[in-house]
Parts: sequence; C-alpha cells; structure tokens
Amino acid sequence: IGGDGSQKISQALYEKGLKIIGVPKTIDNDLSATDFTFGFQTAVQIATEAVDKLVTTAASHNRVLVLEVMGRYAGWIALHAAIGGGAEVCLIPEIPYDLNKVLEKLKSRYSKGKGNAIVVVAEGAKPKDGDVIAEESKEVGYKNIRFGGIAHKISYELKQAGFEADMRETVLGHLQRGGVPIAYDRILAAQFGVKAFEMVLEGRFGEMVAYRHPDIISVPLTDAIGKPNYVEPGCDLVRTAKGIGISFGD
Repeated sequence: IGGDGSQKISQALYEKGLKIIGVPKTIDNDLSATDFTFGFQTAVQIATEAVDKLVTTAASHNRVLVLEVMGRYAGWIALHAAIGGGAEVCLIPEIPYDLNKVLEKLKSRYSKGKGNAIVVVAEGAKPKDGDVIAEESKEVGYKNIRFGGIAHKISYELKQAGFEADMRETVLGHLQRGGVPIAYDRILAAQFGVKAFEMVLEGRFGEMVAYRHPDIISVPLTDAIGKPNYVEPGCDLVRTAKGIGISFGD
C-alpha cells in the first residue's frame, strides 16, 4: 500500500518470488495507472479549506497570502486547491514560473482596487531560470530530498522586485497527510480493498489495483511504475484554471 516508491519495491520483491499485490495510496496522485489514489481527495479538501480560511484574513488585512502545499514533482494538490478555493496564482512543478509574470498578475489585481490575493504554490515549484528549494534528508534509511521553503522565497523575491503590499506565508505541511478522510477516499479505499482480496483469491500477484472510471481494475506493477502522472501544461484542468483568471506565472 503506497505510492510510486512502494510500488517499485513491490515489483522488486515480486521479481524475487514474493507474492505481492499493490494498492495505490498517495496524496500526490502521481501514479498514471490509476485515475485517483486514495488520500488525494482528502488532501485536496484540506488544502482547499485552507485557501477558504486564508481568503478571509487576506481580505480583511489587504494582504497577499502565499500557501505552500505538498507536491514535489506533481502539482495536482496545488492545482485542485487553487481552482476550488479561487486563488489568483498557482505555481506547480510542471510549469516553471517567471517571477515578473507573477508580479504582473498581483499588481494588476491591486490596480483594480482588489487589495488582496491568494497564491497557492506546490513545494516543488521552480522558476524558469532556477531550481527547487530542497535539501538532502539526513534521516537514516531515507534517501529522498526534503522540499520546502518556496513560499518564503517567493514572498522575499516579490518584495525585492518592488511589490509593496503586505505579504504572509503559510506552509500547510503534514496537516495534508493526516486527519479524517473524506467520504470519497473511504469509499475508494473500500473498493480497492475488496478488489485486492479478489485478486489474492485468483492468484493475480505482481499486479496493482487501479481505478479507471467507472471500474476498479488491476494492472501489472510494471505499468504502475512505468510512467509518473504529472500535470500536463495543456490539460483541461490547467485550461480551466486559466479560464477563470488563475495565473501560472508562465
């Protein structure tokens, strides 16, 4: 049960003879073999509710609030939360941003008398001419690099570029990974569990449970880990976001 790393380990163990069935669980929703992974919709709900709450203080204090959400390589949480919460700017790893374009969007909003704005940024977002904010993890047995700090970087650079409005940063962090799952994820997890049990009875090891609307199916683990599910810059959700006025800084 897990994301791309867990499924890669599952495939390696299966190749060594262990009977394994994969179940996709990751808030990043970055497994391309399934439409959704359970945990993702709950993380989106938490992030969207955070945007809703930040809108109030942004409006009352005429501030720009920058919300940093999880998403090292996939910007699905940021994209969904920006649309659902009505943010003005959304910065994701798949679309490198130009700080001047972000500045232009914010200045345009303030010039129209709307003295507040919300910027939703995935932790793995990066500028067109730069790199992500990350450091190598020092945890024993943990090889991933740790992302974080992009919200503060953006605020600082906007101020350095001459943006005079008051700005604050909020890093949602691990609040996205815990708590009570929403009904959608509970139902999806139940469907995955039943399907996995059926696969055990049928001896279909070396495969992963997957959701392909409207069906719960199974796919080879090799397919599950073959290609990550990242946001395509020209996908319908990005077009929707741009259609309602959200800037990606591109």
